[in-house]
Amino acid sequence: MGREGREGRTFSSPSHTSDTSDTSDTSDTSDTSDTSDTSDTLHPKPYTLIMRLLKTVAALRCYLDLQESSLQVGLVPTMGALHRGHLSLIERARSENDIVIVSIFVNPLQFAPQEDLDSYPRTWERDKELCSEAGVDAIFAPNGEDMGIGSIHTARSEEGAIAFISNQTLVIPPVSMTAVMCGKTRLHFFQGIATIVTKLLNLVRPTRAYFGQKDAQQLAIIKRLVLDLNLNVEIVPCPIVREESGLALSSRNQYLTEAEKELAAQLYKGLARAELAFRGGDRSCKSIVEVVKSHLAANKAIDLEYVELVEPETLNPIDKVEEAGLLALAAKVGSARLIDNIVLRQRKPIIAIDGPAGAGKSTVARQLAEKLGLFYLDTGAMYRAVTWLVLEKGIAVDDFSAVAEIASRAEIKFVTSDASGDVSAGRVFINDIDVTKPIRGTAVTKNVSAIAAQKEVRRSLLKQQQGYGRGGGIVAEGRDIGTRVFPDAELKIFLTASVGERAKRRKQDFLLRGDSGQEPSDEISLEKIEENIRQRDWQDSNRKIDPLIKAADAIAIDTDGLTAQEVTERIVQLFHSRR
Repeated sequence: MGREGREGRTFSSPSHTSDTSDTSDTSDTSDTSDTSDTSDTLHPKPYTLIMRLLKTVAALRCYLDLQESSLQVGLVPTMGALHRGHLSLIERARSENDIVIVSIFVNPLQFAPQEDLDSYPRTWERDKELCSEAGVDAIFAPNGEDMGIGSIHTARSEEGAIAFISNQTLVIPPVSMTAVMCGKTRLHFFQGIATIVTKLLNLVRPTRAYFGQKDAQQLAIIKRLVLDLNLNVEIVPCPIVREESGLALSSRNQYLTEAEKELAAQLYKGLARAELAFRGGDRSCKSIVEVVKSHLAANKAIDLEYVELVEPETLNPIDKVEEAGLLALAAKVGSARLIDNIVLRQRKPIIAIDGPAGAGKSTVARQLAEKLGLFYLDTGAMYRAVTWLVLEKGIAVDDFSAVAEIASRAEIKFVTSDASGDVSAGRVFINDIDVTKPIRGTAVTKNVSAIAAQKEVRRSLLKQQQGYGRGGGIVAEGRDIGTRVFPDAELKIFLTASVGERAKRRKQDFLLRGDSGQEPSDEISLEKIEENIRQRDWQDSNRKIDPLIKAADAIAIDTDGLTAQEVTERIVQLFHSRR
């Protein structure tokens, strides 16, 4: 289906599926996660599209060959037994891509002989129905043979842990990332995941692949795999979905009785107690871990495997939380092995502001930064700086390879004070060249949109923007700040305003400047400005790269009839109410 199918249209009716090819085996790589939802009822959005069932690599390749090359593909890898956590990943993929493919494959490479491969929940008919209702375009459900999995032999290490030996090529993640947490007792696990995920990414070649934060170790390893192997895919982490009790959703929750579910909820409560200690100023790994252990020790029916505090990206053990720490645990409740985690962050807050053009984002963001003592990250200036450098070097803006090379090697800095410490208006440097004034020139203004629309430019600047956010303390605005740049921002705002209101503001700006950019200021047509705004809204919402989408946890503020100062005050109140 085309991108217009994911931009808020109402679809009716459901579950048409078209089967293509061969036997149905299931599998995935992500146990899932996402934001806290308390309802146990699944209510995916109904669609009328015909969902394809692809059970062989040949069928998948044929299906993908028939799609337009310009369409963006979202992949949601799963092991089936779908629940609301998986559906949150599918919903996110549906909102950001033209085509959504869900893989269902119970990966034998990630199960040891004593584990639950044979008994792992398989709910194929229900999975098909949920995917169809959620707007999935195709399910890829190959069997082991089609995924190239040959015979598997097992071996026991000196420590007694069981690993497997396969006669196929395996992808082996860094030992430093697999020697901690789940890797201590599941030696086979992550190379099995890494191998199958690499195969899936190679077969589907998605624009984006979606994984749940509940499997935090897996997520970090996959992100590293993509980086190290230079795979051209964006890995999108999605937050953990929990039951009302706090229990993280998992396919293995099906193993739990109601009494065991109540007991399993103590896992998250232990993590939450540790977070309270952290918020109270405790930064010591040893004492934070002890808070969790002490809480769970009172529940003898919980067989705790580990509680560890590591750096979230590298998984290196830490003694003290400097910027961020991943507090993770694994435990057995009844017959189910469960995992959970939270991220502890010691940083100043980040405020992400998104919204359509003309909603007042830039003015409000600057006022907020000044009022709250935060740094205004001018993302627009970063794109202007790259545009200036491209033009300065005489490179055509449509020479995508040359522009990508410039962007990947550019270093952009913001300087807000001089050597004596006196705060200035703020200056922008690219490769140590002060471009504060040049980037506001006519040539840059004319070409910046074409540069900002290029995938590799956005990818390069995304890394730098996220680098600025590592320590927090910033306000940023744009169209993808809360969804792509800072999805973990402490406060997300989505500013809106009617087309008529934005047109009036735009006309006022033109009159104040005395130049509409197209015609004399006294002849500006309000109707024409409204038409231009509607066209811009459509373009921003349907961009192939990072379209304008409201983050699920963003607070919408309608700015009609409000001054920028009034909007700023409202956000300041929201900011303080959340501290």
